[in-house]
Amino acid sequence: MNSRLVAAVLASLLLSACAAHPVLESETRIASPGPAGLRIVPERFVSKESPQDELDSLATWPGEDGSTWLIASAKSTHSLAVYDADSGERLRSVGAKGTALGQFKRPNGLAVFADYLFVVERDNHRVQVLRLPGFTPVGSFGDAQLRSPYGVWINETAPGELEAYITDSFMYGEKFDRVPPLNELDQRVRRYRLRFEDDDRMSSEYLGAFGDVSEDAALRIVESISGDPANDRLLIADEDQRHLSTLREYTLAGHYTGRRLPDRSFDAQAEGVALWSCPGGGGYWIAVDQLMPRTIFHVFDRDTLKPQGSFSGEVTAHTDGIALHAAGTKTFPTGALYAVHDDRSVTGFDLGDIARALQLQSGCLD
Repeated sequence: MNSRLVAAVLASLLLSACAAHPVLESETRIASPGPAGLRIVPERFVSKESPQDELDSLATWPGEDGSTWLIASAKSTHSLAVYDADSGERLRSVGAKGTALGQFKRPNGLAVFADYLFVVERDNHRVQVLRLPGFTPVGSFGDAQLRSPYGVWINETAPGELEAYITDSFMYGEKFDRVPPLNELDQRVRRYRLRFEDDDRMSSEYLGAFGDVSEDAALRIVESISGDPANDRLLIADEDQRHLSTLREYTLAGHYTGRRLPDRSFDAQAEGVALWSCPGGGGYWIAVDQLMPRTIFHVFDRDTLKPQGSFSGEVTAHTDGIALHAAGTKTFPTGALYAVHDDRSVTGFDLGDIARALQLQSGCLD
């Protein structure tokens, strides 16, 4: 994802891409008054800033003692930042720059399944798997195929068996800002089958890649990805504003359905996306519109993808990753939405506050 928009660059509305490895020269747009009915939902916390980290993606992990961790990838310090998910207090940093297991190079996408933490490393061209709470390395996969990986979504297909979907946003040109030819864009998402034994031994199998290659529907610049097995749905964010930044719908088998979110859903880059799964099978998708001076979060119906409203925080801006934690915690009894603020801190929203502001179904707060 793009590095922090500094004041001088804001004056010219030009956003530089990832510091060590530019991905795209594009605009970070200044928010207009926003969509009709835009609501303001105050954050419950904003963490202390750490601009040196260049925070990107988020994941949560509930510990056995009742506490919850919020884990963020810190790209520039090649580490993971661990926060108390109730208060936003920084608890520790994990890892350092390197190629060994337990070390990272430009970590980006994160996902948690049970006690396994998946860390996508752009510059190590792999996905590393760690065991929580000790961040104990289990193994890695993907280094034989991945070129510039970013996002990750994990789906359980059988006991002890997972499928991992990894977005691979390799680019060409001296500044890494040139989208590959259409015939290469069928490699934008790669799939792996993972198996875990009782002793934490992990095996992986590459299942191939997918992506539409048509002029109108190709995935040009990809990062965020999330899925909904109940509806056989993947939503994949295409960030390329030079064409159309949107979320496109694929099946879990990797087939493009021809659907995307409604026109003009995003004024800037479509970024983080998370599923709010509610009891009884209903729910919502929450997707980031990466704007300044404040991010706009768009909410869509889980089944129909119809817009259900939009909100902003009082502080949160230029958001990359988000994480939705539906289980109740001490500070967030009905669950929380966490977001990265301007690459330098994390923020927490109460799901109850969001539901009341947008008049969403109360059953999601049970």
